[in-house]
Amino acid sequence: MRHLPAALLLAVLPEAATAQAFTTAAEVRPILELTRANWVAIGTQTGQDLLYFTQILSWRCGLSEIRYGINGAPPEQVFEMEPCYADTNQPNAIRALPYVGYGLGSIESVTVEIVYEDGVSAGAKFTRAEVLLH
Repeated sequence: MRHLPAALLLAVLPEAATAQAFTTAAEVRPILELTRANWVAIGTQTGQDLLYFTQILSWRCGLSEIRYGINGAPPEQVFEMEPCYADTNQPNAIRALPYVGYGLGSIESVTVEIVYEDGVSAGAKFTRAEVLLH
């Protein structure tokens, strides 16, 4: 998995970033576009394939939907996001489990589509090798 330097991420963030920022499509789109390679991950530490959506969920307040497909299936399965906690100082805090479980070794590829709150969508395809946590 590739990681972007913090300085690069800061370069795309709005100048007036406050605790209440990053709750709209306009605010989260640049971040999600830059971190597309990290949208999902597959972990196997529990004896099953856990498909993690942590990166996307960290910026979900500007999204209306996350859809995915496994092993070549179109992204029609909806990942149920927890709500945006807009009335707190951490609106994108993750309080629910950010993954879906599958049988060990069963995920060979993942197709993801995110839909921003403004209706614009973006997608990506990943092979197991690209997103497998070691």
